Amino acid sequence: MRRDVVFLANHTSWLDILVLAGGTGTAFVAKSELQGVPLIGWLCTLNHTIFVARADRMGIAAQIAQLRDALAQQWPVTIFPEGTTSAPGEVLPFKGALLAVLEPPPPGVMVQPVLLNYGAAADDVAWLGDEPGQANALRILARRGSFEVAVEYLTPFDPADHASRKGIAAEARRRIVEAQTRRLAAQ
Repeated sequence: MRRDVVFLANHTSWLDILVLAGGTGTAFVAKSELQGVPLIGWLCTLNHTIFVARADRMGIAAQIAQLRDALAQQWPVTIFPEGTTSAPGEVLPFKGALLAVLEPPPPGVMVQPVLLNYGAAADDVAWLGDEPGQANALRILARRGSFEVAVEYLTPFDPADHASRKGIAAEARRRIVEAQTRRLAAQ
């Protein structure tokens, strides 16, 4: 989908952002700490990144308002609902706080789950726990050879068909895990 969509994707590497932005032109929801990082913060502004302060539980209403504004402008928006990166082949529980933007969903907005899979290169590109961003980037850039990433846009669904943001999160996660299980079984 190109507009009126919230992409919910698994999150393995900072490369996920480049892959999805290049394929869809999506805006992203990102941690507010990135806004002040030289070059990265500026690049984030180029695609209308919505910065959220994870620790600011009281500010969630303002963050939801920013998401509603982005959807009103018909930008596709991507959320990594795991809230962090996960190990290759793993999908952490989805956090549904920002999915309050879909309670109720803006007219015509759909949810499209997305599975990102780096195949044999997954361990090389995955973010390693507390690894600093610069170290992760340098490790990936120093890797020899090329690799492919499979981007599987799963069947979109109407968030209005689910009782709550938690139901939306659970359905998206279920679809991603199911697709990942199929992909691993086929390898």
